[in-house]
Amino acid sequence: MLVQKEQLFIDFSTIDWEYPAEGIRRKIMAYGDQLMAVYVEFSKGAVGALHHHPHLQITYIQSGSFDVQIDGKKERQKGGDCYYIPANVVHGVVALEDSILIDFFTPMREDFIKSPVTVQEKVQQ
Repeated sequence: MLVQKEQLFIDFSTIDWEYPAEGIRRKIMAYGDQLMAVYVEFSKGAVGALHHHPHLQITYIQSGSFDVQIDGKKERQKGGDCYYIPANVVHGVVALEDSILIDFFTPMREDFIKSPVTVQEKVQQ
């Protein structure tokens, strides 16, 4: 199941996995027009490629560790750490071990809703 816009209660176990890149899977946890929360699991060595977008982003590292690059600056971060990404700033991560992070975006990422990569599509690829 995909979470619906402004859905009040969400059972994590019912949300479909999406597979945006090798070694990465995510679940859109909740969203409205102005805010989105996304749960993301990385396998050791997986790369969140350098990219940018017009959304503000805050990321909480739930567990594991990452080399994080934001605007050309690199820092190693671990579970419990957090980082902030201004709009249109180039950023990316490399997972140093199996790791989990939670991304928060404002406004919500319409591109995540318009073209999710679901379990069914992953199986067919």
